Amino acid sequence: MNYSILAQAAGGSQGMIYQVVMWVGIIGVFYFFMIRPQQKKQKEQKELLNNLKKGDQVVTIGGIHARIYTVEESTVTLELDKGVKLTVEKSAISRTIAG
Repeated sequence: MNYSILAQAAGGSQGMIYQVVMWVGIIGVFYFFMIRPQQKKQKEQKELLNNLKKGDQVVTIGGIHARIYTVEESTVTLELDKGVKLTVEKSAISRTIAG
């Protein structure tokens, strides 16, 4: 009688260890496939915004293609076409265009 109770207790703790390992694995997969790439993308976007300079060709999050006319602390003035200027927040810049 006592032996069967001890065998059940030992089997239960081993199952618990597997469950903990499974949860750690799930959290690890979640981190490497969801959280880490998002943090990397945010870091690259922050670098892009900090390295903006006059003359860069950019695209805004609204799809406007323009050239940077001036860069201030939190805003950027864009020159569109034929002298049309537009002031936007730096965070509205989506990417730069090579050229």
